[in-house]
Amino acid sequence: MMSLRRLAGVALALSLAACAGGPTTGILPWTGAQPGWTAAAAESRPVGLGLAGGAVLADGVVFAGGVEIALAPDSPLHSLSDLKLTGERGFISVTDAGDLVRGSLRLDAAGRLTGVDALRYRRLTLRDGAPIVEKADGDAEGLAFTHAGDLLISFERDHRIWNYGRAEAPAARPTPVAIPDFAFPLNDGMEGIAASDRGWVAAGENGGVWTCDGSGCIALTAPPATPLTDRDFRITGMDENPFGDGWYVVQRSFTPPIDARARVRWMRANGELGPVLIELKLPGTTDNFEGIAAERRGDGVRLYLLSDDNGNPPQRTLLLAFDHSR
Repeated sequence: MMSLRRLAGVALALSLAACAGGPTTGILPWTGAQPGWTAAAAESRPVGLGLAGGAVLADGVVFAGGVEIALAPDSPLHSLSDLKLTGERGFISVTDAGDLVRGSLRLDAAGRLTGVDALRYRRLTLRDGAPIVEKADGDAEGLAFTHAGDLLISFERDHRIWNYGRAEAPAARPTPVAIPDFAFPLNDGMEGIAASDRGWVAAGENGGVWTCDGSGCIALTAPPATPLTDRDFRITGMDENPFGDGWYVVQRSFTPPIDARARVRWMRANGELGPVLIELKLPGTTDNFEGIAAERRGDGVRLYLLSDDNGNPPQRTLLLAFDHSR
């Protein structure tokens, strides 16, 4: 979660003015009957990349549509912190309050993102099966599916990764899995996690990337001697490259009073970062991007980016799509 929330409203108010989208439209409600899930109301509004000079896309990257998920002040869907795809246009996310969220992507005939539908949520549970109540217990920041199909969720404050089993019916009593042997700061934990051939990989917001399995974690890149700060580009989300070579990562930077930026890069299997593929900044569309999901599309990759609005009215929950040709 972004720690400079008191300044974020200024930055995002400017972004709203520069990058206002079209009118809101309704979403198709969830009509399923899976136990434990509750339908959530929202509207969607189309958004573009904003004013010229904002978004910078590398060769081979094209914008493929974007929406704002417009939420009521009391909606349980504020503060979405990560994003993964579940097949058949489905997606899954988590909130900073300890809720698991699912929905469906709406695409047009050309495959461009035009909206979301079927939003629903459920409260995550503690190891004893009780629902999460306290913020210190429920500050979920990352999620990933292992190659075996298990849902992993990372939390900060009480730093941990828990295995909740199947996403459709999460285990009432999650199982702890290995995390890096590192003293993460209270509010700067494992923001990004993703699947790997070994098991899973975790990225610390203050730096450091580890690959993990049932026996423990090994550093791919060691945390820097001087921890990264809000002004640095810090990893806030990651997903496995669908072609099997490393991961895509989203990074966030904030320099007061209004310079909020996001970058997408490819991370090689050894933890080395490649060139910047996407940069979002003012005067274009920008926000507190913390989620990224990747899926194979022919010979290329479709990327989705999700922002965390922090429950802060001037900010927005944005979902943007990009196509990266390899």
